[in-house]
Amino acid sequence: MSVMDLGPVRAEPRLDPRGVRLSAALTTAVLALVLLSGSGLLVTAQAVVFAVGAIAGMRFAPYTELFRHLLAPRLAPPAEREDPAAVRFSQAVGLVLTTLAAVGYLSGADLLGVVATAVALAAAFLDAASGFGPRRELYGLLARLRTGPAGAAVTRPHQHTTSGDIRS
Repeated sequence: MSVMDLGPVRAEPRLDPRGVRLSAALTTAVLALVLLSGSGLLVTAQAVVFAVGAIAGMRFAPYTELFRHLLAPRLAPPAEREDPAAVRFSQAVGLVLTTLAAVGYLSGADLLGVVATAVALAAAFLDAASGFGPRRELYGLLARLRTGPAGAAVTRPHQHTTSGDIRS
């Protein structure tokens, strides 16, 4: 195996959409506090949460851990599962936005901090309140552009599955 050939890629298990929505709700609360306080440190903490989800995967994301250990054991299994790649993409977009916000707040460019936080907050709120994630929709669009119409089947946010699931 060469350096470029990393072998077979192990697919991440599909996610419980209730855990994804809880993560979005917690993110909404944190980002609302950031807007109210103008705290560069709080938005930096949220950026770290996004970084873990985007880089290590949703299985290790802090809010996912809360859901998996505190709530999921008390709930019935979900009727459907969600594509982890789309959620990781949304975590990466959130990471970019919260990093910009942190740079803005910590450097004194408060307008940058407010705008970046507000955009991330709006997306997280939409996801938490309705399950509609604009960042995941962008992921689906990019996947379709990259793979053509066949890629659309891969990007559907909710699909039924029973094997390889995690209680996100």
